Amino acid sequence: MAEPNIQLFYIQEEQSIYLLSHNDAKKLKDWISLCKQQLEQLGFDHIEFIGKGAYGFVFGGITPEGKEYVFKFSRINLPQKIQDRLEEEAYMLGQVDHPLIPKLIDFQRIKKQSILVMERVKGRNLEEILLLEGKLSPRLVLKIAAQLVEILLSIRSVQQNGLKTPVVHGDIKPSNIVFDPETEKIGLIDWGSSVFAQVDEHDQLVTRNVMDLMSDSLRETNARMGDVYYIGENQLNAGLSSPRFDEQGLAGTLYALASGQSSRFGHPAIPVTSLNLPVELARTLDAMLDDNSERSRKGGDYLLKNMRHMKNIILPGDSSIKTVPMLPVWLHEHPGKMDTVVYTSRKSFFREEDSRNYLAEVDNMELDKYYKNFLQNVGKKEKAFLVAVSRLGKYPVVGGLAVRWVKDGIYVDSNINLYDRELRQSFYISINNTINLARTIHRVGLFKAVYFKARDTLHIERESPNEPFVAKPGIQIPFDVVQVPKPEDESRLHSYFEDGDDPDENLELPPGILSIISELNTFHHTGVIIFESFRTHLKIHSYYVLMNPERKTEFRSLLDQIFQFLPDIHGLGVSGFMKLPYKDTRFFPLL
Repeated sequence: MAEPNIQLFYIQEEQSIYLLSHNDAKKLKDWISLCKQQLEQLGFDHIEFIGKGAYGFVFGGITPEGKEYVFKFSRINLPQKIQDRLEEEAYMLGQVDHPLIPKLIDFQRIKKQSILVMERVKGRNLEEILLLEGKLSPRLVLKIAAQLVEILLSIRSVQQNGLKTPVVHGDIKPSNIVFDPETEKIGLIDWGSSVFAQVDEHDQLVTRNVMDLMSDSLRETNARMGDVYYIGENQLNAGLSSPRFDEQGLAGTLYALASGQSSRFGHPAIPVTSLNLPVELARTLDAMLDDNSERSRKGGDYLLKNMRHMKNIILPGDSSIKTVPMLPVWLHEHPGKMDTVVYTSRKSFFREEDSRNYLAEVDNMELDKYYKNFLQNVGKKEKAFLVAVSRLGKYPVVGGLAVRWVKDGIYVDSNINLYDRELRQSFYISINNTINLARTIHRVGLFKAVYFKARDTLHIERESPNEPFVAKPGIQIPFDVVQVPKPEDESRLHSYFEDGDDPDENLELPPGILSIISELNTFHHTGVIIFESFRTHLKIHSYYVLMNPERKTEFRSLLDQIFQFLPDIHGLGVSGFMKLPYKDTRFFPLL
């Protein structure tokens, strides 16, 4: 069996542990436990797991003297070349010195394990704050802009042996900026993509000695790939590393903070000048985000030169204007943490050209975010829409939506359930961004997205692809039950099968499962079921709500029958069905 390219369908930001196979989940837990033990043996207290990336794990801890540190561990199962980057990050962090940059404390190797120790910046990263707030006030955006400019000016003037050697951070984005709400100070973290600039802001070669002029090192970029949602075209296309890279990261970040998005791509559709920023700042950012490189450079020059004056603009207090969602959103409470997973049918957005040949040579990206690069051949508005759809999955949300483009507008069917009332204003901003971005795309077609709880995913494993998938006794697909009156007009019920075959799905389900799903369609319910088949691992993702409780026993019986047909699944890939509770289609004209 040829393994299909599942990542064309599956969007993941950071895969929940509940989506991993049993063995992979155990390895992850054991690895985190081992890191904590090593830190305790070194004498640190209050060890806290902060997060993980493609290359390692990050922990927090406190020294016996009460100082708060961050510890980055490299994954020892990665090639040595990749592991060495942690030492390179430590070296680059040691070259910069600024109050808004955490100081390097130490770099150690314990056997094969590399550990980077640095100061911990007080606060939360701006991506987390953005999800809580929806978007930041113009006053805060300006204050953050002034501090970022201060940092950029500082790292441009780094010197080695008396020579100016500018440093490029290379990955400025909201999640790499920690913000302290009490002092409103920031800290720029994660220097894993930083390098010494090969050219300065005037495109003049930066040489540290005469040998540089004679070598080939200045003909090939030393740049590392930052987050493709925020970096500029020059860095994306592997140009010689330049301080201009960070200007682009800064512009994309400020735009995202002011608009409540997770990328820079939306600016042609939702312009910077529409975000209530001070006019001078808005026009400057608009220039920096322009595709015209000359205008972009002038915008960057203007920002860095004039921010010392611009930061003194007096702005009104932070606004608390309520946002009204453009789609219905049902609000619920959830007793614990929810891990939302997003599946979308986005394949039709990608052109026939395949950018994987280019990507195969880029080994310094975050490995679990390769899917972002399939956006290479897509227009900015389409990119912004796809990112906005994915952003909704960062909230505790379940349900789904379908967007259908026609000649003069879009039709949207949805069933969206938010499980945290405190986040509703932020979520409404994200919903409205998603719809408005969709309205700026002129095409004909259908796009579907479903959101479900990772913790409800069922895992069935087998020893080899030649064996059948067999479920363990007692395993069940969960569902909720609510009392909702059935509409008198049967035509208002939304069927599984109205949208036809999905070109993004490449797993052919056996007739037995399809027959059960067809029978489920006669029940008044809403939800989704997705089968994701790998060589030795089957995942069944689901979210079901039955709306006529008197048929609960029948509904349970049908869902349980699905498991007897799992041995008939022979292919690899994804297949799923989404059921909306009603036809409550909303129409929005194109923008």
